[in-house]
Amino acid sequence: MEPGDRPKAIPGLDGLRALAILAVLVYHLRPATLTGGFIGVDIFFVVSGFLITTLLLREVAANGAIDLKSFWLRRARRLIPALVTCVVVSVTAAFFVGGDLLVGIGRQTLGALTFSTNWVEIGAGSSYFARTSPQLFVNFWSLAVEEQFYLFWPIIVAILLVATKTVRTRVRIVGAIGIASAAWMAFNVAPGTDATRAYYGTDTHLFGLMFGAALAFMWSRYSILDSQLWHRWRIPASLLATALLAVLLGVVTEDNVWTFRGGLVLASFATTIIIAAVISGRHPFLPVMESVPVKWIGARSYGIYLWHWPVILILAAMTPSVVPDSVASWVMRAIACALTLAIAATSYRYIETPIRRHGFRVCAHRALVAVRSAQHWQPRAIAATAAACLAVMPVAIATAPEKSETQLQIEAGEKLLAEKAKQDEQPAEAAPTESTPAPVTASEKATGDGVHDDGAGNGDTAKAADTLDTGVPTGKEISAFGDSLLVTTIHAMEDRFPGIAVDAKSSRQWPAGLQQIRQALDAGRVRRGVVIALGTNAGLPDPSMLRDALDALGTDRLVVVVNIYGKSTWIDSVNADIAAIANEYANVIVADWHGAISDNRGLLQADGVHPGIKGAHLYADTVKAAFEQLSATLTSS
Repeated sequence: MEPGDRPKAIPGLDGLRALAILAVLVYHLRPATLTGGFIGVDIFFVVSGFLITTLLLREVAANGAIDLKSFWLRRARRLIPALVTCVVVSVTAAFFVGGDLLVGIGRQTLGALTFSTNWVEIGAGSSYFARTSPQLFVNFWSLAVEEQFYLFWPIIVAILLVATKTVRTRVRIVGAIGIASAAWMAFNVAPGTDATRAYYGTDTHLFGLMFGAALAFMWSRYSILDSQLWHRWRIPASLLATALLAVLLGVVTEDNVWTFRGGLVLASFATTIIIAAVISGRHPFLPVMESVPVKWIGARSYGIYLWHWPVILILAAMTPSVVPDSVASWVMRAIACALTLAIAATSYRYIETPIRRHGFRVCAHRALVAVRSAQHWQPRAIAATAAACLAVMPVAIATAPEKSETQLQIEAGEKLLAEKAKQDEQPAEAAPTESTPAPVTASEKATGDGVHDDGAGNGDTAKAADTLDTGVPTGKEISAFGDSLLVTTIHAMEDRFPGIAVDAKSSRQWPAGLQQIRQALDAGRVRRGVVIALGTNAGLPDPSMLRDALDALGTDRLVVVVNIYGKSTWIDSVNADIAAIANEYANVIVADWHGAISDNRGLLQADGVHPGIKGAHLYADTVKAAFEQLSATLTSS
C-alpha cells in the first residue's frame, strides 16, 4: 500500500498526546501519585517520530522529493511562537517573584531559544535529578531533543530513500539506530550515579523517535501491518501493550537504574504497538482517545507542556510556606492546572493557530493594523504588555544570580572543608578512647529481631556494651561521612561537635560514600563515633551497601545513620530500609532528620531539601540527640 492510500487523518494520536501530557502533569504536581509519569515524554517521542516520518513520506509520494525549506518553515511556525512567548512571560514573572527562580536564567534562555537545552545543561553540569535550584525551563530538554530531530531527520530520510531499495531495509536501519541508542543509554548509567547525561542526550534518548519512525516506514508500504497475522493479533497485542504502559507509569521511578536500562525502552515499544493498533482503527480504547475532551487536551498538549513547569515553579515560589499534601497544597495544584490549561488554550487560539495557518508576515501585519486601530483597546493593551515584558527580560537576565542559595551554602561548606584539610596535613589522630578494629564479617555482627521504640538497634546489646565505650562521643571522637546535606550543615556540626572529622562532598552517592568509609578504615582514620549521612540525591539504591558499611565499621563504634528528607517518591521506602537495617545492629541508631524537619519545613532552603542556617542547627541537634539516645540505651542495658 502506498503512502497516499493511507487515510489522511490519523486517528488516536491526539489521544496519545493527551495521555502523555496528563502523565507528565500529574508527575510534576505530585510524583508519588504517578511515579513513572515522566514516561509521558517517551510517549511524545514515539508519536513525533511516527507523525513526522509519515508526513515526510507522504510529501515524497506526492511531490517526488522533500522540500526541506518548507518543512523547516512549517516546524518553525508550529514551535517558535508559543516557545518564545512562554520564555519571555516566564522570565518576566520570575523577575517580579524573586528568590532562586532566576538562577542561571541566561543559560536556560539561551538553551530554550536555540533548541539546545539538553546539551547546554549537560555542558553546564546540571542535574535533572538533584534539583538544588529551580530551573524554569528544565522541561525544555525534551523539546530540544525533538527539535534537533526535526532539523536532521528530513535529510536522513531523503538519504535512506535514495540509498536503499526496500522498506524492509529502511525499517531495519532505523530500528537498529533505535536499539543502538537504547544500548548507549544503558551503558551511560550505573547504580548510584546521576543519570542526567544519559537521560538528556539526543544520542542516548533517540530510541523512541526511531521506533515511531520505523513504524511510519512500515505503515507506508510494508505488508506486515496489512497481514492476516497482524489483523488477528492486533487487539490482544494492543491490550497487552496498554497494560504494560499502565504498569510502567505506575511503578517506574527515576532513581532506579533499570528505568534507563530497559524501562523507557519498554514504554516506547509499548507505545509503538498502541499506535500500530490505533492507525488500523482497531484499538479498544479508540473511542475514548477520539472523544472531544481528550482530543482538546491532545491538540493543546504542546502549550500545556511548555507552560506547566514554569507555572508550577512560580506558584511554589509565591507560596513557600505551603506544606506538602496539605489542603493548601491541593488548592495550589488545582490553581496550577487551571492556569496551565487557560494559558495553553489562549496561546493555541491566538498565537499558535493563526501563525501556523497564515505565517509570520501575515500575522505580524494583522497585529500591527490592530494596534494602530482606535476601535478596540485590547490590542494596544496586549502590545503594551508584550513591550513591557521584552523590556524587563534583559534586565532579569543581566541581574540574575548564577548560583542558588543552596549552591552558595554548599560552596561555603566545601571551602571550610578544604581549609581544614590544608590545616591538617596529616590524618587526624584518633582520640585516646578510640579503637580501630578490623572490619568484621556479617557472621560476627550482633543481630536481633524486634524494634525498640527508642530507635536503637536491638541486637546483642550486652555484648556491644562490653566491647565499646558507650559514653556520648565528643567531636574529637566522631568521624562523619556524607553528601551535600552534611556539607551545608558543616558549620552547625562543628558548633555542636568541636573537632569532628568530616568527609563530605556534594552529589556524593552511596557507592562513593561506601568507598570513602572503607578507605578511611584502611588508613586508621575512623573514630569511635561515626555519622553516616548519604542518599540525599539518589537514596539507597542497594540496601546491602548500608549493611556493608556497618559490617566494616564493626561493633566497637557508636554509629548514627541519618535518614533523609526530600520530595522524591522513594523517600519513605529508603527511610524504611535504613530503619530496618539499623535495627539489626546494637551499636547503630537512626537520627530522624525526616521527622525533625517535617515539622519545621520553614527552615529549609528554596529547594525544599537542604536546610538553611537555623535548619542546619536542627540537623546537628538531631544527630546529637541520636548519639545521646544510643549511649543511654547501651549504658542502661
